Amino acid sequence: MMRNEEGQMKDPRDKHEQPPYPEQEQQVPGSEKEMNPKVDHGEETYKGSGKLEGRNAIITGGDSGIGRAVAIAFAREGANVLISYLKEHEDADKTAQYVRDAGKKAVLLAGDVSDENHCKKIVQRAVEEFGHIDILVNNAAFQMARESLQDVSTEEWDYTFKTNIYSMFWLCKAAEPHLKPGSTIVNTTSINAYKPHPQLLAYAATKGAIQNFTANLGQSLAGKGIRVNCVAPGPIWTPLIPSTMPQDQVKSFGKDTPIGRAGQPAELAPIYVLLASEDSSYMTGSTVQATGGRPTI
Repeated sequence: MMRNEEGQMKDPRDKHEQPPYPEQEQQVPGSEKEMNPKVDHGEETYKGSGKLEGRNAIITGGDSGIGRAVAIAFAREGANVLISYLKEHEDADKTAQYVRDAGKKAVLLAGDVSDENHCKKIVQRAVEEFGHIDILVNNAAFQMARESLQDVSTEEWDYTFKTNIYSMFWLCKAAEPHLKPGSTIVNTTSINAYKPHPQLLAYAATKGAIQNFTANLGQSLAGKGIRVNCVAPGPIWTPLIPSTMPQDQVKSFGKDTPIGRAGQPAELAPIYVLLASEDSSYMTGSTVQATGGRPTI
């Protein structure tokens, strides 16, 4: 169990709201202000301790959900942040304000990471704004629940792979020349890499690819002193869920985990800090699972 501010032990099952969640539906890619219950990104709780002081980070999908929580944590740990996002300007502006409130520089860059030229632009902009890059967080993702193979179009399959795994390749390739020894890359995979959801065929396939890509690149870049790791979340409550999944699954989201609820982005941010910081100096090619108790073996 965990301790609250008074030092009392807190049951993790009750730390955040449990399903059933209210009925809700959003247009892709979703918005934070329409989420019910509200998402916890650590706005009120995350306290930094200088683990990333002086570092410069790129976070894709940094406007909301896990990306926002990571941006808040990184800034409070001392890092400047470039927030890459698709088109959710209101969410991105709010995330940037949290970064600035922590006394750090926030750079916003809208655009689609499924385009190779935009991925190159992200890295170029970060170098122009910060002078150098220390951390790359590949977090942007697309998913869409489909009942059958016949419901998945070639266009959707292609877009899912370009957004989730091609962008990772393009961003890592563009960033590598700018990364010095001690730099880190943190990718977001999923419980779907181990236990694929039958309605998330394309998404789950990309998450398996990310798992392999991370393990391979971790070996490849170790000789340059650059570490590459990834985080495998279980069901996490973000705008992606009500904008891409059926209503019955949204209502019960996370209930089937041993902890009995969906996770919150605030519960993942410390893992990204660990993998981006010196605390994980002997970790590369590794995956840290945060699945609410769902097994990954």
